[in-house]
Amino acid sequence: MGYFGIILLSIVGLLMIISAEAQLKLGYYAESCPKAEQIVNDFVKKHIPNAPSLASPLLRMHFHDCFVRGCDGSVLINSTYSNQAEKAAAPNLTLRGFAFIDSIKSLLEAECPGVVSCADIVALVARDAVVVIGGPSWSVPTGRRDGTVSKASEALANIPPPTFNFSQLRDNFARKGLDLKDLVLLSGAHTIGISHCAAFANRLYNFTGKGDEDPSLDSEYAANLKARKICIKPNDNTTFVEMDPGSFRTFDLSYYKLVLKRRGLFQSDAALTTNSTTKAYITQLVNGPMEIFFTEFGNSMVKMGQTGVLTGSAGEIRKKCAVVNS
Repeated sequence: MGYFGIILLSIVGLLMIISAEAQLKLGYYAESCPKAEQIVNDFVKKHIPNAPSLASPLLRMHFHDCFVRGCDGSVLINSTYSNQAEKAAAPNLTLRGFAFIDSIKSLLEAECPGVVSCADIVALVARDAVVVIGGPSWSVPTGRRDGTVSKASEALANIPPPTFNFSQLRDNFARKGLDLKDLVLLSGAHTIGISHCAAFANRLYNFTGKGDEDPSLDSEYAANLKARKICIKPNDNTTFVEMDPGSFRTFDLSYYKLVLKRRGLFQSDAALTTNSTTKAYITQLVNGPMEIFFTEFGNSMVKMGQTGVLTGSAGEIRKKCAVVNS
């Protein structure tokens, strides 16, 4: 795709975000369900301290939701006999936290039936879970409505895989109205959480199909993973590796430091250093105070959270997050 194509996509995405900003607002439920955000926050504060590893998949759930048909809660919908939903797509097979969202939805339905959308719950939970583990906070404008379509094929086509190179990442984010700064910052979510073998095993054992190793991966890091016999079986779905070794439960700058040392786990992590603009921004973040990263990460989360949202009379307010209203 040419330069002008990227600019056009960015402009279209920006217009989508501006439109969303005009309709989403802070405190949207202040009158219709005054306790809504407190109910969400109280549930997160009660349960995440006992299961801090759930913060990462809940944050990832929001990202995966927004990248397919916008932030409309479509990632929560179950497959049916006639439709394979987003949950069934390869990028979402390792998502966790659906029952967590369902529990909050039940509490909100008891308080204010048919008022609070599942899409808004996902957005609020992502923020609140990150805060509980010591990460940044950000404003979450609400007023999203729930989508009624969820297709595995669309998830596969829109969620950027860990094998993407820089050009593919840039183009994918541009289609959502997100720029290179957003790409770097949202990738920073890899500071928490784990990954399964399918996302990176080829970098260790079969990068070009000849039983070789990815030369962009630090050889000492690769040797360490191999010494632990990590992901030798190609279909290993049980082994996991920390995305930010030694700091995967802490929301900090460690991920970026590892990326600069060629120790990012994914090809998409390494890709961030192949462009002068993104590499320079990573270096700037690493050399700056944590507060700058927290603030900028929050800004990009707000921006992403307004991607392609349904508002007004569009969509619906699902009674149960996993099922479209009948």
